[in-house]
Amino acid sequence: MISKTLLQVVDHSRDSAGCVYVYPVVSRRAGGVSVGINLNPNNACNWRCVYCQVPDLSRGGAPELNLDLMEAELHQLLQDIVQGDFMQSRVPLEAQRLNDVAFSGNGEPTSSLQFLSCVERVIAVLRHFDLVGKIKLVLITNGSQLDRRQVQTALSLMKNCGGEVWFKLDRAPMDGFSQVNQISLKRSQVTRRLLLAAKHCPTWIQTCMFEMDGALPSELQLQGYLDFLQECMAEGALLEGVLLYGLARPSMQPEASRLAAAPALWMQELARRITGLGLEVKLSL
Repeated sequence: MISKTLLQVVDHSRDSAGCVYVYPVVSRRAGGVSVGINLNPNNACNWRCVYCQVPDLSRGGAPELNLDLMEAELHQLLQDIVQGDFMQSRVPLEAQRLNDVAFSGNGEPTSSLQFLSCVERVIAVLRHFDLVGKIKLVLITNGSQLDRRQVQTALSLMKNCGGEVWFKLDRAPMDGFSQVNQISLKRSQVTRRLLLAAKHCPTWIQTCMFEMDGALPSELQLQGYLDFLQECMAEGALLEGVLLYGLARPSMQPEASRLAAAPALWMQELARRITGLGLEVKLSL
């Protein structure tokens, strides 16, 4: 039985629908209801972002998935949303619109070896409810698996259904260790993967900015981030824009006490600078 608890922006609980893989949220960035597909119910990810809200996060990839169950859960939830009273009973009045189905959740979705099959099944359910082209199909990703052919194929399928990629880029990638994402990176790898994402599907940059240990990102870090965006565009990345956001929910990582939201005026100024590159910015404080 699906809970009747009212959904809130500050709560993105993965079990809010009583399902294993599917969960509804009110998304500030989406501006309505987003139906999440959690392909990492084992709370495992190949990154460990310091602001991550997933409890008991561990290193690893997605487990073997029960695709029949995932498809059935999505079908039931969309039926409740499209044909039932879900919006009236669960969603605040100002957010009562279905915006998207998003591959998101408790880890990196594309780490699943079944990712392509998941995309195919989700598209089939969207077709059943005549939602293809009417709502978005979104992949929220750190981009780490974009070199894999099945991921590229999946992105091409998403593009044909009006899908888009949200590609995580919190700071300019440097050759070495990322303090924010707790992962070793090569700048050339990130550039290549971002170019691949934009080639196969409309792609937004997704950037989280915040204070850490009482300090905001330095001017050197900000200029490096802006320069990297400009370099990727010069190399042919046709980016849709930047989804710039701050901390809305508490981190569940050991660094939580060291983090704080960036001031609104600071975020607005950064948004202005990104716009100066010729990119659309959607700012969520």
